[in-house]
Amino acid sequence: MRVVIAEDLALLRDGLARLLSANGFTVVEAVDNAPMLLRALVRHRPDVAVIDVRLPPGFTDEGLRTALEARRRVPGLPVLILSQYVEQLYARELLSDRSGGVGYLLKDRVGDVDRFVDAVRQVAGGGTAMDPEVVTQLLTRRGRDEPLATLTPREREVLELMAEGLSNLAIAARFQVTDKAVAKHTNNIFTKLGLPPSDDHHRRVMAVLAYLQSAPSASHRQ
Repeated sequence: MRVVIAEDLALLRDGLARLLSANGFTVVEAVDNAPMLLRALVRHRPDVAVIDVRLPPGFTDEGLRTALEARRRVPGLPVLILSQYVEQLYARELLSDRSGGVGYLLKDRVGDVDRFVDAVRQVAGGGTAMDPEVVTQLLTRRGRDEPLATLTPREREVLELMAEGLSNLAIAARFQVTDKAVAKHTNNIFTKLGLPPSDDHHRRVMAVLAYLQSAPSASHRQ
């Protein structure tokens, strides 16, 4: 599985490369600025890109904007964003084409190696991998008139875990309930969000996108 890494801090960049290499990934290029990142993504078309939001030359949102531009040039390019903050614009724009795997992790989660590696694999496979803190902040910023307001507290918890990339089996284990009970919750979520019948993976991704895309714009804070 081929990976491109973009991180301006040399120590973290090298650490990510070593970590991913040790877990079976092939790091085809590791860069420290946005212009080099765009060239690397277009040239290599990797299976997944791990990108820091804040990159040179401006140290604001260059990584995010480069990811968006790369997905315009390489539709469906899987992207896992790393950031110190919750940037809602990412959820609105990076997910707007509903194509390709996407993820958003806060940087302090990288220390959990297994979880980080699982997130990279999840995104590379076309899924979503959202940091629990990101999901929590997005969910708490909803308006009362949105479809999400019709979800029960347990359905919202299930949706949150779906956004983190958990399967029905994993969610059932988390809540100590049966698979059948979780399936009932997910079907209710699909119905309330107006998602038509299709393969389960597709509807799970669409459910996650439904609430991420409904988040109001936020000012850039990287």
